[in-house]
Amino acid sequence: MQYFVTGATGFIGKRLVKKLLARRGSIVHFLVRPGSEHKADALLAEWGVSAKRAIAVTGDLTSPKLGVSAEVLKSLKGQIDSVYHLAAVYDLSADEESQVRVNVEGTRNMVEFAKAVGAGHVHHVSSIAAAGLYEGVFREDMFSEAEGLDHPYFMTKHESEKIVRNECKVPWSVYRPAMVVGDSTTGEMDKIDGPYYFFKLIQRMRQFLPPWMPAVGLEGGRINIVPVDFVVDALDHISHSKAAVKGACFHLVDPEGYRVGDVLDVFAKAAHAPKMNLFINAALLGFIPKSVKKGLLALAPIRRVRNAVMKDLGLPEDILTFVNYPTRFDCRETQAALKGTGIACPNLRDYAWRLWDYWERHLDPALFVDHSLKGNVAGKVVLVTGGSSGIGLSAACRFAEAGAITVICGRGEDKLAAAVQEIKAYAGKDAKVYSYSADIADADSCAAFVQLMNEQHGGVDFLINNAGRSIRRAIEASYDRFHDFERTMQLNYFGALRVTMGLLPGMVAKRKGHIVNISSISVLVNAPRFSAYVASKAALDAWTRCASSEYADQGITFTTVNMPLVRTPMTAPTKIYDSMPLLQPEEAADMIVQACVEKPVRVATRLGIFGALLHTAAPRVTQIVMNTTFRMFPDSAAAKGEKSSEKGAKPTLSPEAIAMAQMMRGIHF
Repeated sequence: MQYFVTGATGFIGKRLVKKLLARRGSIVHFLVRPGSEHKADALLAEWGVSAKRAIAVTGDLTSPKLGVSAEVLKSLKGQIDSVYHLAAVYDLSADEESQVRVNVEGTRNMVEFAKAVGAGHVHHVSSIAAAGLYEGVFREDMFSEAEGLDHPYFMTKHESEKIVRNECKVPWSVYRPAMVVGDSTTGEMDKIDGPYYFFKLIQRMRQFLPPWMPAVGLEGGRINIVPVDFVVDALDHISHSKAAVKGACFHLVDPEGYRVGDVLDVFAKAAHAPKMNLFINAALLGFIPKSVKKGLLALAPIRRVRNAVMKDLGLPEDILTFVNYPTRFDCRETQAALKGTGIACPNLRDYAWRLWDYWERHLDPALFVDHSLKGNVAGKVVLVTGGSSGIGLSAACRFAEAGAITVICGRGEDKLAAAVQEIKAYAGKDAKVYSYSADIADADSCAAFVQLMNEQHGGVDFLINNAGRSIRRAIEASYDRFHDFERTMQLNYFGALRVTMGLLPGMVAKRKGHIVNISSISVLVNAPRFSAYVASKAALDAWTRCASSEYADQGITFTTVNMPLVRTPMTAPTKIYDSMPLLQPEEAADMIVQACVEKPVRVATRLGIFGALLHTAAPRVTQIVMNTTFRMFPDSAAAKGEKSSEKGAKPTLSPEAIAMAQMMRGIHF
């Protein structure tokens, strides 16, 4: 038999052609656009046949008779047993004009072509979208009953099927696949579509929430999903069977069907994300009058928020249309035609994990974004305050290695010089590293430093406010030490603000810049004995939240890093930390790198986020827990104003204290 296939280069088409070529003696002619003939070689290799069995025919779907030359039309006349029409626009975000041109006019051109070559049968691959938003069960013998065809995709799929039904002079059959996903055995898929739009949301849930935490999902309407291998196998078998009589229609769907909430829960399980225990009916959104929705979206802030959320999650504008999908599909004709063949739609729960795995390995949009530090900071000016030691030095090494123009500042010139040598030893002698002596807690020194940064480097692209002072002392031991609170505020809050506000005008002028403020996990868990430190960092956190809102439309972004305890010179005086599994500076630098590459609003550990949620949900319980830790870990001798009785001695911790210390290290996202 000889076949002619449009859309042979598509996801379904390539697989169908391979299936057709598996039939003995078959020859497949397939349409290729002018200028794309060179792609035929790759297709032949994939199909494992020569050009004698798979013949590329140059043409244009949007031209009369598919744009096939008169000479080729003549050679094909009387030779084509079946035409398979798969070419169409399947993209929900495509404009109406292109969908009409391809889906509607393309089908009309195919019908003319089939008549011109005297094809024996036309197999038109339509879609369940041809039913529109029909309320209830849509049978295979129904067509004109379709309703709710306002969306261009629904309208064009309905109109293209109408052309076949009304204008095709050749015997025809129609096939309506449901929402096609990847292969049920390999997970292979070629694009993000249908349920894949929600995968990024599920992935975020897995990142930010523990798997045991109950989650809220959308109940939604009906959604029918079929794997591509079932569609191809069913289409191939039915089109060669006696069932494919003139005017027959087959629903290639899952007889079971699912609600949107069920589908989300199935994929959440496949992704090891939190299970969705509570479902909200998305249909409730339908009660909002269209005039109210239109009025709200006319407001710039509402529109910006909506667009930002949709873009961040990779959701198309019309996704809610499909979330509330009201139609179920009867498929008794299809089931009768497939009876005894072993061809059946598999249960989604059995292959969902394969779809998820393939998406995360091959289709996740994050895979196509440059997540390297070099790709984000190379050639950019990066300032790290407090960069002569500890976290700042480790971060500076990473920036210099990535090709950034790295600037560090600190109070001690000798330490700065040593730090520059260490950075160059790490990143290479050609690394561009600069150091400036400055005390950002002093207004005059900080002002001079900021002026120098603007004059010498033209401002900065990335600012890492890392310089800080920590004091571990109970309030009851601080009654006569008010200067503890003043010192921490001067450096941790006012110092960071002096640098930031001095460099912000330059960032605004360039309409780009990223500011990373190093905060602490203690701000999230409200750790006892750190009242002076936590208060200063909390002030910086609050200022950052305000600033991020003010500069959101000027290209300036902010990230707060709630750093766990890190083994640095700042923690060295507190000997109790010697017994704790603190982060190393290199691990802390990883969190800063994440802040500069991904630019999230916050980088924190799961323990920190959990602590913040606990403080909100059960403040009294949290106070008891924190009070227990407060009594469990004593003040150091230095905090009490005493001298250690034994030099170098480490305080003895109870088993409970050691367990708590292990937890305080946190787990990174």
